[in-house]
Amino acid sequence: MKQIFIFAFVVMVSALFGCASLESETATAQTRQTKQNQPTKSRETQTKPAVLVELFTSEGCSSCPPADRVLSQLEKQQPNADAEIITLALHVDYWNYLGWKDEFSQKQFSERQNGYAERFKLDSIYTPQMVVDGQTQFVGSNLGTAQKAISDSAKMNKATIEITNANDNLAVKISDAPAHDDAYVWLAIAEDDLKTNVRRGENGGKTLDHVSVVREMKLLGTLASTDKTFEAETVLQFNSAWKKENLKFVIFVQGKESKRVFGANKLEN
Repeated sequence: MKQIFIFAFVVMVSALFGCASLESETATAQTRQTKQNQPTKSRETQTKPAVLVELFTSEGCSSCPPADRVLSQLEKQQPNADAEIITLALHVDYWNYLGWKDEFSQKQFSERQNGYAERFKLDSIYTPQMVVDGQTQFVGSNLGTAQKAISDSAKMNKATIEITNANDNLAVKISDAPAHDDAYVWLAIAEDDLKTNVRRGENGGKTLDHVSVVREMKLLGTLASTDKTFEAETVLQFNSAWKKENLKFVIFVQGKESKRVFGANKLEN
């Protein structure tokens, strides 16, 4: 009888602990699910003005890797104390005929660079070219010139940009836009931590590391010269070749004619 009682007691205690464990696992799962469903959000108040740095580059160009490293330094080290540096690497396609096709290259980016050539009255386009806030251009491997241009641009008035992402539905709210010409509102989806083993061409035999590679650039709308605010939403769509955890979403306002960037912000995935 005593053995039966002990056995029953053990079964009862085991059942109680089992229920407690199940409740704990259920609560943990619910907490995890709640966190997954919560929208991720950019900082509502930027402590430093954001400056957009674009690098036109190519894996087929032997002088581009040093500029790629400068862009990585600007992105990761944030060397300018007076600015938040937001970087974009736009791989052009006009080097692809030299024996190596850059898988990140897009004709759209070559066309964008042509637009800058007109703005800066250049005779031709080149790589590596760095452009800061659409207003200053120079050889992309020159870190000192980049830092000066960034500090100068940080002194300009900037729009406030808020970005939220809830279940891949990206919402953008722009306010307090400074005086500007008619402007475009752009979304750039960029990917970090990319690596390529180049087998042919000018960089044949090298392993190249990339940050902020623009995978897609999408026009969200326009901001008339008389408007100071803008709101839009877009559903994010991802290519299977992209690593979603390495993506970031960059929103910027850029004058149609002036090419000046009047505000920028980013949201990491």
